[in-house]
Amino acid sequence: MAAESPAPAWRRARLRNKILLAVVASMAVLSVAVIFQGLVVNEYVERIVWKTLLDGELDHLLARYRDEPGYRWVDSDNIALYGGPEGKPIPPTLTGYGPGLHDDILVEGRDTVLLVRDVDDRPVMLALDAEPLEARERELAAVIIAAALTTLLLATCAIGWIVARLTRPLDTIAERIGAIEPDRPGQRVPVPAHASHEVAVIGDAFNNFLDRNARFVERERGFINQASHELRTPIAVIAGAATLAAREPGVPDATRGQLERIQRTAREVEQLVSLLLVLAKDPARLSDTSERIDLDALLPEIVSQHRHLAEGKALAIDVADLPRVSLRAPLPIVQAAIGNLLRNAIENSDRGRISVRLERPARVVIEDPGHGMSPEEISAIYARMAREGGSDDGGGIGLTLIARLCEHLDWNLHIASDHGQGTTTVLDFQPRAPAPAA
Repeated sequence: MAAESPAPAWRRARLRNKILLAVVASMAVLSVAVIFQGLVVNEYVERIVWKTLLDGELDHLLARYRDEPGYRWVDSDNIALYGGPEGKPIPPTLTGYGPGLHDDILVEGRDTVLLVRDVDDRPVMLALDAEPLEARERELAAVIIAAALTTLLLATCAIGWIVARLTRPLDTIAERIGAIEPDRPGQRVPVPAHASHEVAVIGDAFNNFLDRNARFVERERGFINQASHELRTPIAVIAGAATLAAREPGVPDATRGQLERIQRTAREVEQLVSLLLVLAKDPARLSDTSERIDLDALLPEIVSQHRHLAEGKALAIDVADLPRVSLRAPLPIVQAAIGNLLRNAIENSDRGRISVRLERPARVVIEDPGHGMSPEEISAIYARMAREGGSDDGGGIGLTLIARLCEHLDWNLHIASDHGQGTTTVLDFQPRAPAPAA
């Protein structure tokens, strides 16, 4: 019957972790962008260097050929000439390259940069062995990436420390708010003088809320106390006057029956007032009015008080053998709860037998042969209880009030019914088991 509870506090992400994650993620994206940009710029500059170097070398070579007819090119350790008047034949692996600069070419398993130029309608190629430089470039890239990761790690530690210091006042004020106890008046959330503007706003707003809530609670407490007195006094007067009148000699039987009806109604109204006042109080404060109750002795009394409701019907109320069962609770509330359920069973039954039994550890079971309720009507009772109000269209005020009372006092109410086949109502006074953790 309980509404779905929010996620537990330990499953919620802390603000500090969210800020740290956002900043670190932003820095990681920025670092990747910078590294990528650096590699692109390095590749662009590298091509400019290769082109400038090889263009200058080829221009110098062609000038020597033109100015010195006997000049002969000799390949160096890292530059080779293919084509032209003195160059080696162009190998098949290089025949498909047109004029321009080409890098990242594998020649004999080594990274090579190739410059192609048409001279006298014949291709001339200068091939530069870039393997040593590419190895150095890969080492430099690894160093850059390692430096970026190290910077990111150090920045994460520094940002984590800064964020922790910045959010510590929020953590502190959250802990102080969490330590507030609802039943202790005059509590405040201390706001340090050096607190930031945001922390001061939160603290002041919560303290203002505590002040307003304390005034509201005081007004409600006064109203409840006054209402309890103002409602119970006339009810006691009515019940007392009816009792005295019934004891007068010579009272006609018809009048005596009406006076007994007034007494019963006054008793039921007093129980109903007690139930409504309980719903207006904090369950923790009810321990002052709780007492030890023997349910096996109380249940027959409640059944006896409600047998008159079955008069005029072909209806019997059976009380099974009752085991010894006791609990600690406010007596008027237990009487009102069981009485409401029993009265509801009688009012919704025309003939047959109502079975009342008691089960350990503290469970009252009432089975009636009445009209029964549909699953939709049962769900409506639970829904009204969950939203603490609503109209009563099926099931009666008794079940609605008892459902709300069970929610308030952490009892269990279970209803099973089919149309035309009666209703089984179980009132369990034991606390509800907590929902399993997800």
